[in-house]
Amino acid sequence: MKLHRITAIIIRHLYLYKRSFPRLMDLLYWPALDVLLWGFISMYLGSVAGSVPNALTLFLGALILWNLLNQAQKGVSITFLEEVWARNLLNMFVTPLTVSEFLSASFLLGVIRIVIVTVVMAALSFLFYAFNLFQFGLFLIPFISLLLVFGWVLGVFTTGLILRYGSAAQVLAFGFVLLIQPFSAVFYPVSVIPESVRWIAYLVPSTYVFEGMRAVIASGIIPGSLLFGAVLSTSIFSVLSWLYFLRMFAHAKVNGALMKLD
Repeated sequence: MKLHRITAIIIRHLYLYKRSFPRLMDLLYWPALDVLLWGFISMYLGSVAGSVPNALTLFLGALILWNLLNQAQKGVSITFLEEVWARNLLNMFVTPLTVSEFLSASFLLGVIRIVIVTVVMAALSFLFYAFNLFQFGLFLIPFISLLLVFGWVLGVFTTGLILRYGSAAQVLAFGFVLLIQPFSAVFYPVSVIPESVRWIAYLVPSTYVFEGMRAVIASGIIPGSLLFGAVLSTSIFSVLSWLYFLRMFAHAKVNGALMKLD
């Protein structure tokens, strides 16, 4: 891989934000709105239950982590779609640019999006609700890292779906994570999910992350079983998603789908 080609892709996409109000809204306005909305809801629920600080910690912590996953996934899939919409995909891949370089640039763009969104949400949470994201110290770093990787994995998988099914699958770039949200136990424990579908929750890596977050908040220690579950499931999803993407990319080159995507 060549660093200058990865850097070129990153700069090309960062320029899109310079004069694009909708893109800036996606980075700034919607995350800010989420913080305000869920902050008010948690304050209300906390006042009813008699524990406002605990409700704020659970809801705002889960919200910030969920947006991390969302932005990681979108950083990959929307970077790909930007090239599709600009009809630039074929032009890029007739150059020496490799798939690995393109995906590496997409991953780094996702990190940039995550940093911006996390700073905005953490600042608003502290300003309006005195919620300090860093109060958990280093305990959440392993779970946050796995959540970031899982977001990238979802982005690679949705990109493979777009390569396979074309424009009909483009909506998945914006809403695929919502399909797994009910089973990820973001704002509630796995125990409230009906037993008949609870097994689905244990297949999703994000479930272990959010369960681990609640365990860290409650006990102040990292639960080893949940961390192991997150590592194992993320590893399996990573391998399967990567193989699926490579197969769909090869299929798109053979049947000319790279020219037909719009």
